[in-house]
Amino acid sequence: MKFPILFLFLTIFSLGSVASAQALDLGAPSSAVSTVISSYRSYKDIDSLTIKVPTVVEVFFPNDFIERFNFAVVDKNTNSLEPYFFKQEILSNEIPLSVSSNPDTRSINLLNDKNTRTYADFPLPDNSQGQVQITLTSPTPVTSSALTILLDNNVALPSSVDIRAVVAGQERAVVAKSKLDQSTIRFPETSSDRWTITFTFGQPLRISELNLIQNNTVKSRVRSVRFLAQKDHSYRIYFDPDRVVATALKEAGNLASAKDVSEVLNSPSKSNPAYVVADIDGDNIPDVRDNCIYIPNTDQEDVNNNGRGDECDDFDQDGLINAKDNCPDNPNSNQKDSDSDGVGDVCDKEESRITERYPWLPWVGIGFAALVLIILLVLTVKSNPQELS
Repeated sequence: MKFPILFLFLTIFSLGSVASAQALDLGAPSSAVSTVISSYRSYKDIDSLTIKVPTVVEVFFPNDFIERFNFAVVDKNTNSLEPYFFKQEILSNEIPLSVSSNPDTRSINLLNDKNTRTYADFPLPDNSQGQVQITLTSPTPVTSSALTILLDNNVALPSSVDIRAVVAGQERAVVAKSKLDQSTIRFPETSSDRWTITFTFGQPLRISELNLIQNNTVKSRVRSVRFLAQKDHSYRIYFDPDRVVATALKEAGNLASAKDVSEVLNSPSKSNPAYVVADIDGDNIPDVRDNCIYIPNTDQEDVNNNGRGDECDDFDQDGLINAKDNCPDNPNSNQKDSDSDGVGDVCDKEESRITERYPWLPWVGIGFAALVLIILLVLTVKSNPQELS
């Protein structure tokens, strides 16, 4: 009995030691924090703060490329997310642009409202690829050489893009219709007061911001993040996520009007090794290039070349995508499957419903028949022993 008791004691002691080590291991982010920071592409470390009391720290982002102004401030001592205030001041002679679309979309004005949490929605037709023509007009010519597209969460890029501009009274092709594989489209510098962008898409399209980069503007920009820092604590500020990140933060003080702010002017930016590109279905195809975003389809097969992966398509037009249709080639909206074999009755060639539902049943019958034969053979031998000899 001594050995089992000793073994039980050692097991409890080991488990206790592991739990203690995990409780003291503040170097590894919690799962909640890990989920948040994996969305961000870059970060800045804020170490060696010379403060004696809790102090509001302001970190500047003068030349950093940032698409979405969402941040995550992590206290490296406690692995907790801290409240922050994003401050931005822009002085610019940017030319205002008005936007319209064909077909008309009520939410089209959200394309250039400078709010990355809103989006213009372009539904996908049932039986074909979608297409929308977006027109940008300005009171004076805009000189540009690039267009950026900022998508809503878990949305694929359009299949193709075509850009045209009116120059000297004539419409010219700036970018001939071509496949779209990145969110920034570059082209020869062009000046125009009327730009027409045509997108073709094989999946529902939601665009947060459509930004025509204006080369003929002068901008003075100040961008910074404020947070309350504690004495002897170090911090890491994650920025530039590829999707909108929702975080639950504790109560914040008045960071916008704080006094005695400690400024951090030159903090280098680094690539975030924990960054994981958005891939909602986990098929290792990034959402922006996935032809079937919510259904895993690593092969990206698209036999009819309509921009939708076959798993997300609806070949028989019965209102159910192929991945959820038990008979994808024949309409059967009721999905009737009498034998529960996963194949709808409409396209089930097997009529032996009972044997399909219970595939072991034929083997039971064969076994029973074999048993009967054996019993008959034994009875025959017993009843006629002399004939066999």
